[in-house]
Amino acid sequence: MLYIYMLGYDVDFGHMEAVSLISAPKYPEKQVGYIVTSCLLNENHDFLRLAINTVRNDIIGRNETFQCLALTMVGNIGGREFAESLAPDVQKLIISSSCRPLVRKKAALCLLRLYRKNPDVVNVDGWADRMAQLLDERDLGVLTSSMSLLVALVSNNHEAYWSCLPKCVKILERLARNQDVPQEYTYYGIPSPWLQVKTMRALQYFPTVEDPNTRRSLFEVLQRILMGTDVVKNVNKNNASHAVLFEALALVMHLDAEKEMMSQCIALLGKFIAVREPNIRYLGLENMTRMLMVTDVHDIIKRHQAQIITSLKDPDISDSIVPPLVFCIRRRALDLLYGMCDVSNAKDIVEELLQYLSTADFAMREELSLKAAILAEKFAPDLSWYVDVILQLIDKAGDFVSDDIWFRVVQFVTNNEDLQPYAAAKAREYLDKPAIHETMVKVSAYLLGEYSHLLARRPGCSPKEIFSIIHEKLPTVSMSTVAILLSTYAKILMHTQPADPELQNQIWTIFNKYESCIEVEIQQRAVEYFALSRKGVALMDILAEMPKFPERQSSLIKKAEDVEVDTAEQSAIKLRAQQQQTSTALVVADQSSANGTSPVNQLGLVKVPSMSSSVDHNSTDPGMAQPNGTLTKVDPQPQPPSPSPSPDLLGDLLGPLAIEGPPVAGESEQNVVSGLEGVAAVDAAAIVPVTVQTNAVENLPCWMGSPRFLLDRAGFSDYMLWLYIPIGNIAERFHALCLKDSGVLYEDPYVQIGIKAEWRGHHGRLVLFLGNKNTSPLFSVQALILPPSHLKMELSLVPETIPPRAQVQCPLEVMNLRPSRDVAVLDFSYKFNTNMVNVKLRLPAVLNKFLQPITVSAEEFFPQWRSLSGPPLKLQEVVRGVRPMPLLEMANLFNSCHLIVCPGLTRIETDPADRTQLRMTVASGDPTLTFELKEFIKEQLVSIPTAPRPPAPAPAAPSNDPGAMLAGLL
Repeated sequence: MLYIYMLGYDVDFGHMEAVSLISAPKYPEKQVGYIVTSCLLNENHDFLRLAINTVRNDIIGRNETFQCLALTMVGNIGGREFAESLAPDVQKLIISSSCRPLVRKKAALCLLRLYRKNPDVVNVDGWADRMAQLLDERDLGVLTSSMSLLVALVSNNHEAYWSCLPKCVKILERLARNQDVPQEYTYYGIPSPWLQVKTMRALQYFPTVEDPNTRRSLFEVLQRILMGTDVVKNVNKNNASHAVLFEALALVMHLDAEKEMMSQCIALLGKFIAVREPNIRYLGLENMTRMLMVTDVHDIIKRHQAQIITSLKDPDISDSIVPPLVFCIRRRALDLLYGMCDVSNAKDIVEELLQYLSTADFAMREELSLKAAILAEKFAPDLSWYVDVILQLIDKAGDFVSDDIWFRVVQFVTNNEDLQPYAAAKAREYLDKPAIHETMVKVSAYLLGEYSHLLARRPGCSPKEIFSIIHEKLPTVSMSTVAILLSTYAKILMHTQPADPELQNQIWTIFNKYESCIEVEIQQRAVEYFALSRKGVALMDILAEMPKFPERQSSLIKKAEDVEVDTAEQSAIKLRAQQQQTSTALVVADQSSANGTSPVNQLGLVKVPSMSSSVDHNSTDPGMAQPNGTLTKVDPQPQPPSPSPSPDLLGDLLGPLAIEGPPVAGESEQNVVSGLEGVAAVDAAAIVPVTVQTNAVENLPCWMGSPRFLLDRAGFSDYMLWLYIPIGNIAERFHALCLKDSGVLYEDPYVQIGIKAEWRGHHGRLVLFLGNKNTSPLFSVQALILPPSHLKMELSLVPETIPPRAQVQCPLEVMNLRPSRDVAVLDFSYKFNTNMVNVKLRLPAVLNKFLQPITVSAEEFFPQWRSLSGPPLKLQEVVRGVRPMPLLEMANLFNSCHLIVCPGLTRIETDPADRTQLRMTVASGDPTLTFELKEFIKEQLVSIPTAPRPPAPAPAAPSNDPGAMLAGLL
C-alpha cells in the first residue's frame, strides 16, 4: 500500500486494517500501523477517531518504543481532535523526570506541531516556569526541541516568558563561549549551530534585554560570533557558521547595539559581498539591506557602494551555471542601492542605474525603471536633472516605464514655470530621433502642446515646425496617443495668434479626417476641437494653460511596495518612510501651510487614481458630509505610505475591550470606497468638511466638451476628489462607548483616538489616548473640548507634535451639574505633511455615566414609588418600535446604562400581540432627570444598537414571572 501511495496513486482501501494494526501488541505490526496511518490518513479522516484511545494508551504507557511511535504519528497528523484529547498527556511527558530524553524530545516536537496547528486548543497557560526549567536541560536533543517549542510560544505571547530570557543567554554562553557540548553535537567544529540559531531567534521576540548583566553577557557572545566567523573553503562549515552569523546579525540589529558593533557587522558583510561564492554574496547583500533599518549606520554602508554596484552588474562565470541565483543577487543589490540612497549619493546611484538599464535582465527592467524614477523624484539636486532622468528612462526602457512615471514628470513641469522652457526644449530634442518609444511621443506631445510657444524664437521651434515633427509620429501610434496628439494640435492653434492660415488648414484637415473615426472618443475630440478652433481669439480663453496640479501621495511609492514582498524589500521601503529625507530642488509652486507660512521644502508624492475608481462610486457633493461619518475632505494621501499593516496602538492598553481594529493597511481604493455603503448616519455636529486647498476642478477652463476629456487631457485623472475616510463607523463607536468605559473613539490611516474612563457619582475622569500610527510625526495637534452647559470639563495640555509610532495620554476631568442628554464635542485637528485634518467627535460623557445603581428591597422601594404621584416626577409612555430582544439582553442593556435590576421588583409590560411595543414608567424626585432618563432609555430600546454580550447561565428553576426570570438571570 505504501509503495502504491509513493508512486502517486490514491489508496482508498486498507485504511481500517492499518488503524487496527495500531492496537497490535507486537512492535513490527504496531510500527506498520503507525507508519501507514501517518501517510494515508489526514487529520479529518473518520478512522482516526477509532485510534485515539489506543494512541493515548501508548503515550501514557511505559513502553518507550510505543510512546515514540505514537508521538511521531500525532506530530505528523496534528489534527484538532488529537490536540484536544492528547495535548495534556504530551505536556506531561515533556516535564516528566522518569522519561528518557528520546521520548521527551519527541514529546516537545509533537506539542510544537499541535500548538502550531491549534493554538486555541493547546493550553499553555502557566507554562513559563516549566519552559524555564526545560531550558536548564543538559541533554542537547531535548534542549533543541524545547527551544523550537519556546520560539513558537514567545512568537504568540512573549510577555509570559520573560523568565526564559536569561536562560537563553546562558545557553548561548554555554555553546559559543564555553563550548560545553558533547562531540556528537559539534558540526565541523561549531557547537550545535541549530540550537544557537533557534536561541537567537527566540531572543528576537523579546523587545529588549533590561538586565545590564544579561545584556553584557549577550553582547559578549555576539561579539565572539562576529569575530570568529570567516569564509573558508569547506562549504558545509561555511553554511553552518554563516547560519549562526546571520542570525547573530539579526539579533544585533534587534537589540540596537552600540555603533561600534554595528560598524563591525557592516564591515563583515562588506567582506561577504566581495567574495565570488554566490550564496555568500546573496546573504551579505540581503543582511546589509536589513541593516538599513538601523539608524546612524548609513554612512558606513555607503563606503561599500562601489562593491554593491559591481554586484548589480557582475556578469561572472556562474551566470551560465546558476542564472536564477545571480538574478537574485542583482535584485538584492538593486534593493540595497535603493535603500541606501539619499541626497548625497542619489546622483551617482541613479546614473549607474540608467547606465545598467540598457543591459539589465528584462525581468528586472520594470522594477529598475520604477526605483530609478522614485530616487530621482525624491533626491533630485535640481529640477532639470530630474526631467533629464525621466526622459532618459523613457528613451532607454519605454516598454518598462509605467504611465505613472510620465504622469509625474508632467505634473512637475506644469507646477514649475521655470522648468517649462527647459522641458519643452528637451522634448523637442528627443522628437528629432528617427525612432522613439510611444511613451516619449505622449510626453513630448503634451509638453510641446502646452509650452512650445515659449520656444518660438529658437531655431526649429516655430509652430509649423513643431506641428510637422509631431505629426510625423501620428501614423505609428495607438489610438490613446492619437487623442493626446489631437489635443496638442488644438493647443498649437491656440498659441498661434494671429492664426497662420496654412497651419490652420493642415490641422483642420486632420480634425475633419478623424470626425468619422470609429473610436468614439477620438471622434468627439475631433468634432469639438474643430468647432472650438473656429472661434478665433476666444480660443485662447477656452484652451487656456493647464492649472497647477494639487500635490498628492505618489502612486510610484505604492507601486514600488507591491513589486517585492520579501523581507529585504519591506525593510528598504520601511526605511525610506522613516528617513523622510527630502530634496531641496523639487518644490511645488504655490504651496502654503494653514497659517500662511511657507511649508518645508519637500517633494510631495502624487496619488494618481484611475478614471474608473471612486468618483463614480459616490456621486454626492464632495462638500457634503458622507453618511458613514466622513469627517474631513483632504486632497492628498488617500492611502498611508506605510507598507506594513497599521498597528492597533491601543491594543496593549485596552485588550479585549477595544472595539474592532482597522482592516489591514494595504487596503485597495475600491475597498475604501465600498466602505461608504450601508453605514448608519452621523449627527451633523460630528461632521466637519475641511477644504485643504481650492479645488482645481472649479478653476479649470471649459475647453473640452465632456468631463472624460477633462480627466484624460494629460492621460490620467488628476482632478478626482479624495474624501478622507476614517476606519470604522464613528456613530457605532460612540454608541458602543456610551455603554462601556474603554474603547476606540476614532481612527483613520494616521491617527487612533482611544478612551478609558472611570465614573464616581457626578464626577468622571477620562483619558484620551492619541496614537500616531504613521512613521512620520503629526504636527499642529490640537484638541479642544466644546462642552454643553451642564458639564464642566477640563482637558490637560495636548502636545503640539506626536512623534512617529507614539502615543500620548491626555486626562480629561468631567463634572456633571444637572441632568441633560446633550453631549460634549471633541474638536481634534492635526497636520500630516502639508495637509490639515479636522474632526469633531462626540464624547461619551452621557447621562447614564453619572448614575449610581443601588439595590433596594420591596419595603424600601414601594413607599418611595407611591410618593411620586404623577407628572412631572413620574412619566409613563408606550414605546413603539422596540427592538426584539431576549430578557438576558435587556438586562445587560440596563446594566450597561448603570440601571440595576432588583430581584422581585421587575415587571416588563408589553403587548402579547405586538412584542415591538411596551409601556415604560420612569420616576424620580427631579422632573428634569425623569424626562431625560425616560428619553435616554427609549433611545436605547428603539434605535441604538448595543454590543452583544456573552450569555449567562440559565436560572436554576423556571418561573412564569418575567421579572423574576430577569432577576434570576442576573
